[in-house]
Amino acid sequence: MPGRVKVGEDPGVTQTQPPLGPADRHGSVRRSGAGRAVAVLVLVALAALIPLLGPSAALHGTGEAEAPGAGGTALLRTVLFAALCIPVGELFVNRLARSSPGTQSPRPALPRSWSPLAAGAGFLAALGLAAVVATGNLLPGAGADIDLGGLYASRDGKLALLEVNAFLVAGLCAASRRPVAQVWPLAAVVVAEALRAHPATEHTALTGTGLTLVHLTCAALWAGGLLHALRVLRLWSGRRDPAAGAALLGLYARVAVVLLAAITATGVCSSLRRMPPETILGQLTGTAYGRALLAKVLLVAVAAALAVWARRRLRRAADPLTACAPARAEVGALGLAVAVSGVLTALPLPIRW
Repeated sequence: MPGRVKVGEDPGVTQTQPPLGPADRHGSVRRSGAGRAVAVLVLVALAALIPLLGPSAALHGTGEAEAPGAGGTALLRTVLFAALCIPVGELFVNRLARSSPGTQSPRPALPRSWSPLAAGAGFLAALGLAAVVATGNLLPGAGADIDLGGLYASRDGKLALLEVNAFLVAGLCAASRRPVAQVWPLAAVVVAEALRAHPATEHTALTGTGLTLVHLTCAALWAGGLLHALRVLRLWSGRRDPAAGAALLGLYARVAVVLLAAITATGVCSSLRRMPPETILGQLTGTAYGRALLAKVLLVAVAAALAVWARRRLRRAADPLTACAPARAEVGALGLAVAVSGVLTALPLPIRW
């Protein structure tokens, strides 16, 4: 109360908390970084459960047989897709950053590249998938089960070896002084995946390969590009350059609209090739492939809605960088869509009635 002073207090002195020293601030940053790392690890672990358990869940009650080791194959394919998205997104956004109107320097500051690590993960995943092909599309139980020579005798084996070598070269390029050169081995991975998804015996295989080529390229640019754009924004915001960050995010958003349109168009065409219009509704719920495809469509729809929300904030909010919150959620939805895409590759294709 006014006019009353507690015993031992000096009425002329205002008590304040001492300012945080450098050690306290660094400790707070370390705790924040550690908490963020733990959260990321938990999310990655949960995402890994989707390809591991997804095939069994999708096949439940359909009467379709599950291929041996489908969960492991789906996990390897998911890692391969993620390893493709990261360097593709970095190359894409780094180019946007250099041409962004808010950038003052022709060589703007960029975060540390994750491409070498992604290439290593992609190499291991491709190596595992090559081992699966070498054992007759089964998970090898021992080294003696792997027929390496047989890889050169089949189309799938040659494509698997191409992906292994492409990720190896991409990693070397990413660690070199000209990381942009990794665009060529990454393009080889995309082509190999498009060819693998459509065997030569398939009806209009060339059309399907072209659709998958465009679909996979645009998906990698969208997912990987958004992830790297948010990393760049975080770096630039720390350097007190929010205008440049907002300009970069706006530039990415304009390109992302085109990417989403291409993904939607190629996805619809590919789905109609697998499931004719007169049977698609029944197969979306009655087949494992249809169920996984429906889950992927819903996740992409959620990601698109979050993208619209982020774009609206970017245009209308007093602080354009508040768009980062829905954009981070969008990255999460896209990550789940990548995992479901891995599940799709391990499921039996629907029968055309």
